[in-house]
Order: sequence, then structure tokens, then C-alpha cells
Amino acid sequence: MIRRKSPDKSAEPPETETKMQAAVTPEAASPPGEAVPEFDLERPEWYLNRELTWLQFNKRVLQEARDDRNPLLERVFFLAVVGSNIDEFFMKRIGGLKQQVGAGVTTPSVDGMLPRQQIDACYAMVTALLADLRQTEGVLRTLLAEENIRFCRYSDLGAGQQKEMDRFFRHDVYPLLTPQGIDPAHPFPFISNLSLNLLVGVREKDSDPVLLNRLKVPTGVGVPRFIKVGRGHLYITFEDLIANNLDMLFPGLVAHSCELFRVTRNAITEHMSEQANDLLAMIETALRDRKFADIVRLQVDDCMTAQHRGMLAAELKIDSETDVFAAGGLMAVRDLVEIGRIDRPNLHFPSHQPCDNPDLLADDPNIFHVLRQKGSILLQHPYESFDTSVERFLREASQDPKVLVIKMTLYRTGSRSRIIQYLLDAARNGKQVAVVVELMARFDESANIKWAEAMEEAGIHVSYGVVGLKTHSKVTFVVRRDYDGLRRYAHIGTGNYHAGTARQYSDLGLLTSDPVICEDLTELFNYLTTGYAPTRKYTKILPSPKSLKKALLKKIEREIRLHSPEKPGRIQFKCNALEDKDMTKALYLASQAGVRIDLIIRDSCRLRPGIAGLSDNIRVMSIVGRFLEHTRIYYFQNGGDEEYFIGSADLMKRNLEMRVEVVAPIEDARSQATLREILDIQLGNQRSVWEMRENGEYIQRLPREGDDQRAVHQIFIEKAEKRAAASPFTAKKKRHGRDKRGSALDIA
Repeated sequence: MIRRKSPDKSAEPPETETKMQAAVTPEAASPPGEAVPEFDLERPEWYLNRELTWLQFNKRVLQEARDDRNPLLERVFFLAVVGSNIDEFFMKRIGGLKQQVGAGVTTPSVDGMLPRQQIDACYAMVTALLADLRQTEGVLRTLLAEENIRFCRYSDLGAGQQKEMDRFFRHDVYPLLTPQGIDPAHPFPFISNLSLNLLVGVREKDSDPVLLNRLKVPTGVGVPRFIKVGRGHLYITFEDLIANNLDMLFPGLVAHSCELFRVTRNAITEHMSEQANDLLAMIETALRDRKFADIVRLQVDDCMTAQHRGMLAAELKIDSETDVFAAGGLMAVRDLVEIGRIDRPNLHFPSHQPCDNPDLLADDPNIFHVLRQKGSILLQHPYESFDTSVERFLREASQDPKVLVIKMTLYRTGSRSRIIQYLLDAARNGKQVAVVVELMARFDESANIKWAEAMEEAGIHVSYGVVGLKTHSKVTFVVRRDYDGLRRYAHIGTGNYHAGTARQYSDLGLLTSDPVICEDLTELFNYLTTGYAPTRKYTKILPSPKSLKKALLKKIEREIRLHSPEKPGRIQFKCNALEDKDMTKALYLASQAGVRIDLIIRDSCRLRPGIAGLSDNIRVMSIVGRFLEHTRIYYFQNGGDEEYFIGSADLMKRNLEMRVEVVAPIEDARSQATLREILDIQLGNQRSVWEMRENGEYIQRLPREGDDQRAVHQIFIEKAEKRAAASPFTAKKKRHGRDKRGSALDIA
């Protein structure tokens, strides 16, 4: 309930240490001193639950909000990220599990849990996670107040401040509001996903019955969630302002109650059909279905009456016992991102300006001349500029009269994307442009439909990939008529073609003129635009679903075969998730053979490290910090003939078997040395690393006296700046005013 004219007396919940559920944390394989038994790798106890390990990742993100080594407004940002992640977890993961329950699925997951058991275990962990989040929110509010960034209730404002807010309400808010009655003459209104809503009870006089109304809080229409009072940093919430001006909305009536609620709807709605003859229309239908999808969670003000909770649960057709969550603090914590963006430099990380890649600072203004000379250039984002590398590649391709063809896969991009503009420019300049747009990039479907239509209108050949497979690869391919004939150039990345996330995500990219890789990409794009693959062969790249999984499994087997005391085997993988059972089994077998394995897995990980006789040669680490880890690196020692790969694929069944991904080899010595440095720094860091225990819990490394106290991302920032400063072209470029930098247009 939003209390009117009364102070905030909410209590902070105690700090709670969340625990991995017993269903997925069995005892170690054998007690100390006993012989190690044979391991049946089909048994579920060797595999952690995907959903619970993802929630464990959010515990680590929340710790960044609690860590006083981080600047205060960055801690607020991390808190908002956890709130957003939990929203998405309900939309995607709980939504999918509920669908399985509804469909009567009785086949357990790899870890042995049925859908209902997974939901129950997730709810227990989410409850503990939310308790920690609320406690952290309270701590941060106190610290913000010490920095004169304060939140208060409308009722705590002075008379002059209230008048100021009332004027703002009349002119800027009142016209946006539409009360909806809830009674026999007015059906219960549709409640949109993640919207904030007020359940308002009014009556003519105290003895009359209460009339209920729904009032949507119209966030996202130019009014922020946190409304600034005066010129300082004093804020009230949007809903609190509305709750204290109900007399304008219901003239002549007395407000009896005003309670806040919010719903989360299932995002898993699309049903692919091989019979669909219009993929675009099918996706648009799926988007409409999602809008009206089943509700998976109802959040209510913790002071909402039991009667009103029950009424809402009944109207929304959810279980009032399990699917209703009381918010003890701010509802929709994700909105705190507004506070995290306050312009107070001393409360943020030091400003970071991406550097230019030194290889792209040469005097030659033509990027294709540089690539022809260098062969390949490894890019490291966000430390190196996306604008002066990837966007420059496309910009010059769109303008260069010798460029004949541009082909590209597009999964996500920004709302004001220069990438799209360069593709449109290329088409207008008479180049043949073909773009494979993934319409089912979840939560970006509408944007991708818009871009696809705009590109088609400009004469670009737009296709939607292969039926039944998502196109998740990040590839750009250019054909140019050079002085010695046609030559092909390419970019292969681990991250999306999105200028905003290129400033927030840690990613790698490869600019290359390698003729074999480019020949492989010719085959790949022909496959994507036709859907025909039976005889296509690839020499260097490892695409999925055709060959990536088989190739990785074979390379693990080769590492086992080549392992010896004289030349011990070594595998190092860095990716976002390890969920595929076959990959997990293969790594267990490699560990049993003595191969040393380092896994840097950002979030979900099924594998349990450190079990005697099974995985005691495996370390699993997770890195959480200033930037979101998004890089995929695959390393095999290969008896001394080392192999490095980067690409778009994580070790998940969907990536390996149900998506079009591209993983490419990194073969030149300089780039391999860069990847080795990245892996070594991350594996050895004492500030940003969490290590997994065998039961799925994580322990954060803490630097001791004498250790490097810097976080991983700060080390990479400093190294990139040092590389750029050492380039003989840097000073010359600045003197001539060519130091153009990209900026984050928007954040996904």
C-alpha cells in the first residue's frame, strides 16, 4: 500500500546467505581415504541445475552492489541489474518451466529435477536473493543520503515543495492517466507486462461501499520513475505523486486505499512452424501473443490487504500461495538505473574512453589496405573503440567504390544504429548488400522487424536465416576489387553489432583478409540465404549446428590422447555458459585422464569441479565487474601446437545444435599472444574472480597484501591505453584532429 501523508517505517530484512538446493548439491563422490569409485556419467548428481546456477550468478552481481570498493552510483547500477535480471528470469525461465508443468512433462532435466521441482527450488533461492537485495537497497539509500542524494515521500515534503509537485502533476502527469473501474459493468482490465499499477479504492463517504479502480503508472512516456524535487537530488516516486493527487482523478470521492502491484508475463510464446509461409507475419503474431501471455508472477505492495491480493490473483488466474510476491522495498528495482546515471563523477568509475587499435592508426586511410598488409587484426572491446574498428570497416565498405558486395548477419543492434545507416548507404551507392536478420532475437523482435523493412525498402536483400535455427553468429563479409583481382575481407565477433553494448560488454573481434576463412564465409552466407547445406564444407571456421560441437568434442578427445607426464594436456574455455551435457561429460573424461582444465564461465555451469577422481583437475571461475563478460575463447594445448578460437557460441545445447554460430581460429602469433595474456590475467586475478566449489556455490577471491588490487577490467583499460600511447601514429593523429571516438548510443 502507498501510504499517504505518513513516513516510511519499512524495516530492513536480515541479511540472508542463499544456498544451492539440496536436490542439486549431493555429497562428494567418496569420503576421504576411500578408493575412488567408477563414475556413471549418466547419473544426474554430476550435473548442476541450469536455473539455480544462473541465480547463483545474480548473487555474484548483487555482491558488486554490496562491495564498498565500487563507487556508490555503480553499486546502485549493479542493484538495478539484479532487479532487471530477476524480471527476465521469471519471463523466460519460470515461464518456460510453467509451460512444461502445464504440458505434463514428466522427463527430468539433466540434473534429475522435474519442472515443478525446479520451480520450487528457484522460488526458494529467489526469495533469499530478494531478501539480500532489499537489505542492500536499504544500505545504499543510507549511503546515497550521505551524498545528498535522497528519497522521500510526498508527505515528508514541505508545503512549497508539495505545491511544486502538484503543479507538475497537473501539467505533466494528469493528462496521461486513465482510471479504469473494476465492477460488474467494467471487466477487469488488461495488465501489461512489467507495468506499475495502482489499485485505488474510493467511495463517496465513509459509510458507502468501496469502489475499486486500476490506474496504470505511465512510465516510459517522458516522465521518470524518480521525480526530482527542486534543484538538488531529492526524489519522490512517480506512483507516490499520483497517490497524493487522487482528488483530481476522482473528484467528489474519498480515497480509501491505494496499493501498488505489478505483473510479469511469460515471454516464451512463439511456436515455430515449418508450415509457416510468412516468417515475418508469424513473428508479429508471436509478439502479439506475448503481450497477452500468461502471468507468471504478481508483485504487490507488502501492505496490500489479503482480500485485494486474493482478488488480483483470482482475476489474473494465478496461484495466490506461490505466485504472489510481496515487495518489501522498491517495486521494479530495475528503475534504479535512473539514479545510477546521475552525473556525479566522483561516485562513478573513472571515465573510460576506448582507445583506437594501434594497427588501425596507420597513415593509410583505407582499412582494406591495412588489412591486406596485416592479414588479421584482433580487436578487444570495450577497451578498443568499436567506432574506429568495426563501424569504420562498414563505413568504408559502404563508400569505397571498389567494394562490390557486403554481407552481414544481424542479431541485435542499437535503436539509432550507425551500422544500419552504413548498410543503407552501401545500397544507395550501388553495392550488392545482403543481410541475414534474426527476427527471433528475444526482446529485440520489433526492432529487427523495423530494420528489416527499412533495409528491404532500400533495396537490400534481406533474409531470415534457416527455418528452425536462430542465426546468432556475428559476421560481416566484404568483396572488393583490389589491384590484383577480387579479394574478400571479414569481421567475426563474439558480440553483437551494437554500439551501446560495445561500450558495456567485454568482447573480441577479428578483422581478417585470410582467404581460407573468407572462402568459408562465402559458403556460410550461401547456406544462410538458401537453407541448403548437405555438401558445404568448411576448412577453418567451425559453424554450428553442422560441425562446431563435433569439432570441440574431437579436440577434447585429442587432448586426452596427447596427454602425457612429459607433455601434460591443457584446455581453457572462456564463455558465458556451460550447459550442454555432452560437453560436460567430455570435460569430466579429460579431467579423469589428467588433462588440466580451466573454465571461465560467466553464469550457468552444470559441471561440478573438484570432485576427487572425477573433476579434481578442473577449475571453474566466474568474473563479475565493471563490464559484462561476453567473450568466448576456446584454447587447446594440442601437444604444444597450440590452438585458439573465438566466436559467438556458448557451450549450451541450443548454441551447439539449434543455432547458426561461427567460431574461428586465431592463428597469427601476435593475436595468440593477446589471447594468452587475456586468459592469464583473468585466471590469476585476485579482485574480480569467483571460484566454484563442488556443490555449485562460489567463493570470491580476496587480494592479500602485496597482490595486485586492480580489477580485471581496470587492468585491460590500462593495457589498452598503454598500447595506444606507444603507437607512433597516436600523437600525429591527435595533431591533425582525427581522434574521433564512438559513444554509447543506447544500452540493450
